[in-house]
Amino acid sequence: MPTPSDERLSPSGIPLREVYRPADVTGSYDESLGDPGAYPFTRGVQRSMYRGRTWTMRQYAGFGTAAETNERFRHLLGAGQTGLSVAFDLPTQMGIDSDSPRAQGEVGRVGVAIDTVEDLHELLRDLPLDQVSTSMTINATASTLLAMYLVVAEERGISASQVSGTIQNDLLKEYIARGTYIYPPGPSLRLIADIFRYCAAEVPNWNPISISGYHIREAGATAVQELAFTFANTVEYVERAIAAGLAVDSFAPRLSFFFAAHNDLFEEVAKFRAARRLYARLMRERFGASTRSCRLRFHTQTGGVTLTAQQPLNNVVRVTVQALAATLGGTQSLHTNGYDEALALPTEQAATLALRTQQIVAYESGLTGTVDPLAGSYYVEALTDALEAQAMELLAKVDALGGAERAIAAGFFQDEIARSAYAHQMRVESGETVVVGVNQFGDGADPPIIPSPDYSRLESEQVARLREVKSTRDAARVERALQALGIAAESYADDANDAHDAQGAHGADAVPGSGAAGSLPPLMPLIVEAVRARASVGEISDTLQSRWSVYRPA
Repeated sequence: MPTPSDERLSPSGIPLREVYRPADVTGSYDESLGDPGAYPFTRGVQRSMYRGRTWTMRQYAGFGTAAETNERFRHLLGAGQTGLSVAFDLPTQMGIDSDSPRAQGEVGRVGVAIDTVEDLHELLRDLPLDQVSTSMTINATASTLLAMYLVVAEERGISASQVSGTIQNDLLKEYIARGTYIYPPGPSLRLIADIFRYCAAEVPNWNPISISGYHIREAGATAVQELAFTFANTVEYVERAIAAGLAVDSFAPRLSFFFAAHNDLFEEVAKFRAARRLYARLMRERFGASTRSCRLRFHTQTGGVTLTAQQPLNNVVRVTVQALAATLGGTQSLHTNGYDEALALPTEQAATLALRTQQIVAYESGLTGTVDPLAGSYYVEALTDALEAQAMELLAKVDALGGAERAIAAGFFQDEIARSAYAHQMRVESGETVVVGVNQFGDGADPPIIPSPDYSRLESEQVARLREVKSTRDAARVERALQALGIAAESYADDANDAHDAQGAHGADAVPGSGAAGSLPPLMPLIVEAVRARASVGEISDTLQSRWSVYRPA
């Protein structure tokens, strides 16, 4: 038996043996692993994985104005990036126009400012929307940004069936960890179900949601909590969609996910493998989904919270380890952080090096020579088993509370994450967890200073563009579109759906396709029409807010 000083734990608190042997791995090959592309997809969702094609290299970018962001996208595509990923500023995420007093000082600071479809036209100028997929990290205003993307394509002669991409659209994790929510959970979840329906019918190659464990992990969660809470939210979304009258196999194949990759290489690889198996079993056993609907497709981003302002070049090594974890774990898409992102928005040099990191892993490391190269490692398989088992235990606790929405209202997720974040910080401060260049191996140098853009100038230019659009559009058409949207939105409000919500998605009386949620009028076509009329993000948000109110945490 090891002495206490010999005990080792993974970052999630899983006890680690000195040596792993065959007896430490449970389950048969067919039951627990299976071949790549076969249920339960532990080894990957495609048979050939990266032998057939490498993961999508999708670098996240958003800089002040649409024109600046377009320039960065064109640079990255020219450098070999294979997908787009858009970061929006906080006013856009919160449904606030750039000319609002509430937006002052925030326009363009952490992403691109988008007020009307004209801004999105500029953002996507000369980019081949029928050839490249676009991911948009947007949640409370996801329906509006999706509508804008489709109108841009339409006005360029590209049909909705030709575009592909993803909106994050994951409101539950906003209440848990990130905070860019606007409306209460009830109408937000009904709108998400409406987006599922609209995409299934009109935009078949679009992922209507990216259910995010990344932001949960960034808030301080462990790998186990990242899995459990992501899939608890998934259950809530799937049950809401079924209650709205959708068959699970009509939308589940387009569900997508977003996870973090942190520094512990083997736990992270095991986490991704456990995630695929857990999701496959959850979808089949709880929802009776087809095998096609049991495939977990996910994007990965290297861990933002792992980056340090001290000795920032060390982040190049951290990002490389995390990229290896994501790709050894079988991700479908990857963003690698720039080494300077703990200091400012990434410079062009840092963003290019981050992309080159992916390319070197893909084309020089030998990683793509075979599928799931760490399979059969007694250590990796035991970690995969342990992570899945512990995540299932935590998921059962959420079920016992009545599901994700009720667990959020009770503060369960928030309290669990806060405890994990505090424990991690105490380990860093004590030196038990080593952060190179921070609590060990420091050099005493101050972090470098990266010049900031002139945000005052940027804001005034963005406000001028918005006012130009508002002064030249057909005001009567905008008013009609917003009025029609507001009337339809009234039926999504909580007081109009008390009977449905009182049953709860987890209640014994909930019947798929029954209740108020199954007969709600579609909102997405009305949002698309408002966007065509040049209604702004803020005007559409205010229209919905006037019917649904604003969410205030208890």
